[in-house]
Amino acid sequence: MIFFFYISGMIVYNYTWRTCYSKKADTVRKGVMTAMYDEKTFTNRPVTMNDHNNLLEIEEHMYILDDVKKPNVFRNMFPYSEIPKIPFNDRIVPHNMPKDIWITDTTFRDGQQSRAPYTTEQIVTIYDYLHRLGGPNGMIRASEFFLYSKKDRDAVYKCMERGYQFPEVTSWIRASKEDFKLVKEIGMKETGILVSCSDYHIFLKLKMTRRQAMDHYLSVIRDCLEEGISPRCHLEDITRADIYGYVVPFCMELMKLMDEYRIPIKVRACDTMGYGVNYPGAVIPRSVQGIIYALHTHAGVPHALIEWHGHNDFYKAVSNSTTAWLYGCSGINTSLFGIGERTGNTPLEAMVFEYAQLRGDLNGMDTKVITELAEYYEKEIGYEIPPRTPFVGRNFNVTRAGIHADGLLKNEEIYNIFDTEKFLNRPVLCAVSNTSGLAGIAHWINTYYHLQEKDHLDKNCDLVRALKVWVDEEYAAGRVTVLTDEELTVQIHKTCAELGIPLPGESADK
Repeated sequence: MIFFFYISGMIVYNYTWRTCYSKKADTVRKGVMTAMYDEKTFTNRPVTMNDHNNLLEIEEHMYILDDVKKPNVFRNMFPYSEIPKIPFNDRIVPHNMPKDIWITDTTFRDGQQSRAPYTTEQIVTIYDYLHRLGGPNGMIRASEFFLYSKKDRDAVYKCMERGYQFPEVTSWIRASKEDFKLVKEIGMKETGILVSCSDYHIFLKLKMTRRQAMDHYLSVIRDCLEEGISPRCHLEDITRADIYGYVVPFCMELMKLMDEYRIPIKVRACDTMGYGVNYPGAVIPRSVQGIIYALHTHAGVPHALIEWHGHNDFYKAVSNSTTAWLYGCSGINTSLFGIGERTGNTPLEAMVFEYAQLRGDLNGMDTKVITELAEYYEKEIGYEIPPRTPFVGRNFNVTRAGIHADGLLKNEEIYNIFDTEKFLNRPVLCAVSNTSGLAGIAHWINTYYHLQEKDHLDKNCDLVRALKVWVDEEYAAGRVTVLTDEELTVQIHKTCAELGIPLPGESADK
């Protein structure tokens, strides 16, 4: 007897009893089967204790592969000629944050798909920075690499020679036995394997059925396990996949293999197109919390083996990644500065501060390294970080409004998000423009010249007033750009000489 019902917007089969049963146990009374049965014929879901609410629970559903004849592309949600839609069914998923959460990195894999390749030396240098940033507790748990070019393989060898426990050097391959040979040759302990899971990919790209795709993926994963290598299964395009008709049954097979080989199998939920949403009550496959709930609760994947990989096509990479943490995912995959395919990935630096906000501390992460990385990218690699990028952009903690500058001069907590000098070695700044006012000019001088509090200039001192006259003259003459540091320092030298006063920070007897 089969009952059909909806879970998060899709049909799922509830096998209360298997349809195949022995003749001696087939009494049906008023539509309800009651029977004596043996364990060889029937399967019952176990009753277990839920450690979160301390209540007994039974898993009522059994999820089997729905080997459809035609691809399910969810045209109701993804009408290609319209903007994607976000339907709701108001099913609420409970918070289920793991005890331990961490960050992983794809700077050298996904991060290289949207820019010029890094040199071997650059990769090794960035890897060293990541090690320092992750701190003594290894908060940046792993970093994944391509293996296809000699340059990438050389970088892998050099990074492995560092001997760091974290980030662990891992690889990424297609679900191909030829690709797997590369992993074996290098001697990696873990590798990512691309296992596309939406019908867009299974039917339209791979030209397979769901059954064919699953069997192919499982054969490659089994080969991996036979070599003692831990697979990390990248469930590509999961936010357009049939979660209960394919993803959950597939992950259940992965868990069976893990039990058989006693080797961890990680599951990475890849929001490849950035369709994921974190709104309560949204319908799968777009619901981030719904996906994580399905993987953990229904597929039985442990928290520590679930990872989220987000893209920023709809500006949701950071919020979706945080949501994945909140609902049961231990690992969040990121790239430095969000550099990645199309609009990019979840920025690594963003998740550092998301972690601190959720947990109340940094667990040993050295956030000043973020500023060092930003400077390295701009000066050594030649990558221009957009100036208003949070935490790393040139102007992320620079204010231009005169009233804001006045507040900063009185107490920087009024207009600075946190002690940016302490955590990022980035003191709050006020750019000098036509709107800066006396307070803004004073604050710029105090910050630029690193004046001690006792030496701070206020907005009424002669130097500040003289500079304000000069600034006003500049903009009255038609200037439209912000004054540069070089222009300001030249004018300060000139003004101090005219007024017969020492430069900021110098004593009068010099």
